[in-house]
Amino acid sequence: MSSSQPFQPSSPFGARESRTKSRFTYRHLSQLGLSSTTCPLRVIAHVDLDAFYAQCEMVRLGVAEDQPLAVQQWNGLIAINYPSRKFGLSRMITPIEAKKLCPDIILQHVATWKEGDEKWAYHEDAAKNIATHKVSLDPYRLECRKILACIKEALPANLQKVEKASIDEVFMDLSAQVHSILLERFPELSDPPPYDDPTENLPTPPITALDWQADALVDLDVDQTEDEDPDWDDIAILIGSEIIRSVRAAIQEKLKYTCSGGVAQNKMLAKLGSAHKKPNQQTVIRNRAVQQFLSDFKFTKIRGLGGKLGGETTSLFNTDTVKDLLPITVDHLKQKLGEESGVWVYQIIRGQDSSEVNSRTQIKSMLSAKSFRPSINTPDQAHRWLRIFVADIYSRLVEEGVVENKRRPKTMNLQHRHGGQTRSRQGPIPQGRKIDEASLYEIAKALMGQVVLEGRVWPCSNISLSVGGFEDGISGNMGIGSFLIKGDDAKALYTTANESSMLDVDQERPDKRRRLQPSSIGIQKFLVKTETIDEHDDDFGAQLPGDSVLAEETESDMRDKAASTPLPHENKNEANISEVNSVNFAALSAPSQRQITEYTCTRCNVPMESPDALQSHQDWHFAKDLHDEDRGRNIPSSKALPTTSSKKPAQASNKKKTGRGGPEKGQSKLAFG
Repeated sequence: MSSSQPFQPSSPFGARESRTKSRFTYRHLSQLGLSSTTCPLRVIAHVDLDAFYAQCEMVRLGVAEDQPLAVQQWNGLIAINYPSRKFGLSRMITPIEAKKLCPDIILQHVATWKEGDEKWAYHEDAAKNIATHKVSLDPYRLECRKILACIKEALPANLQKVEKASIDEVFMDLSAQVHSILLERFPELSDPPPYDDPTENLPTPPITALDWQADALVDLDVDQTEDEDPDWDDIAILIGSEIIRSVRAAIQEKLKYTCSGGVAQNKMLAKLGSAHKKPNQQTVIRNRAVQQFLSDFKFTKIRGLGGKLGGETTSLFNTDTVKDLLPITVDHLKQKLGEESGVWVYQIIRGQDSSEVNSRTQIKSMLSAKSFRPSINTPDQAHRWLRIFVADIYSRLVEEGVVENKRRPKTMNLQHRHGGQTRSRQGPIPQGRKIDEASLYEIAKALMGQVVLEGRVWPCSNISLSVGGFEDGISGNMGIGSFLIKGDDAKALYTTANESSMLDVDQERPDKRRRLQPSSIGIQKFLVKTETIDEHDDDFGAQLPGDSVLAEETESDMRDKAASTPLPHENKNEANISEVNSVNFAALSAPSQRQITEYTCTRCNVPMESPDALQSHQDWHFAKDLHDEDRGRNIPSSKALPTTSSKKPAQASNKKKTGRGGPEKGQSKLAFG
């Protein structure tokens, strides 16, 4: 959305002012530009796709918007579009019952992996072949990435904070963008605060009413009236609603999907708002309307209160509504629910949530599984399914950046269920090697072999395969082997280098160092040129931390997983993420001052045409130093390496450091030639 969009109030500027000062300060305005989670002017939005799986199939099949359609998985329904709901359909009924209630309904089975195939596909007979097919949600993941990319395109690249909450939900922190638009529309906000004091209150907005257009506007709290002039928080929320309206329009125009939106001060309220008026509408919850909005809610509908904590709260206080829980003091809540949980519940039912929109969420594991009906009875059957699991996981690894070595898993885990017994085996995924389907399949087969060796594993009712321990990959680095050549080429090169250096000794004066020419004994002869791969951020975002996506899960399952992410009041075990820093050797060894047209070697003063050429030349010096050391020849004293084969003092020094003569533990000399 362009920040220059004209502001359209429902009443003119310059109207009466009921306040001389705003409730908000210049510091609050500054915090808005920094997307502070504690800023009272903060603007958060949540976008939720309407019946996402069903919409995906409607777009794919090109059916009319008013055509009833449901997505089928085996003998159940996992998504129903809104035209179908007019006939009383729900996800609790079977496909046969759906046909009776709505004869014209389209029942589209999800895509499946067929036993023996290497790619998922839509099979007309999938529902009848549960024994040989496995559900694939890949078509919906692909559409999800398109939608996320469309959202990011609709927002300024330098101001956006976008978090993928689940396969069909996205959070956006619009604070920085709203701040930018505020300064454009109201230039007086750009003035420095009086007395340079950031705690000074802002001037009142020069406006008495706001145009909310088609938004579903939540009624104000009972102690508030619409006659009161708006403050800057109202205007910030209004600008946020304009941005989300344009985002939703872009998704519908480009991809044909409708979605609902919620705009509020924090993530919890925005999420509740997007579900308030469905489909294809957006709800705005002003700060002065929060309590009115929440009062009639069941608090078990709030994220974090739908599980054990919500059940415990309901049981202890004999109510499940926010309105009935409000009179209870924070001390009483802490006494009954514990210190952290009591404070969190007290704040959340009052609409207070400072959780951050995290644009860097990344998955921690991927899982593919199948419950066998009927059970499987042979290793060959298990191996055929393992191929499907590996193909399923690898397709998602490619999307995560494993080919570009951006991220890669460290471990694979296999679980096998026989009767009431579950066996689990885990193995490492070798680091330093390229990950592909073949290597993953061999690891999976080896893990299955370990299970089979235990005996009494057939019939098998379920197998699941997962990869985890994701870490950032290293890109652009080359091993020492890529710098050296071997065999006859190395011998010939050594002969040439030896003859040339002997000529240097005979012909040069002791006080003058010859300028080496790169063309005579260049590092290029020692090097094998390789392509480097630049690391870059994933353009499409990722799932929530800890969100292992089951290939047989339903739409509601995925929502539950997103909702199960640990909240601030919960105990959570943070995964340790290994960060490997690659060293930029060129930057370390380059001269501190560079001429515009050349790069000069500090050891032999040879001019180079580029930093890469300089790096290659200096690597040649390093390789030659190793060679000279091994041959016992003198090298420049400033670069000399300690040796164990020359003078006794050097040996003594080395022994003193390592306790013995020779290299330290883990070190070895490089044979050169």
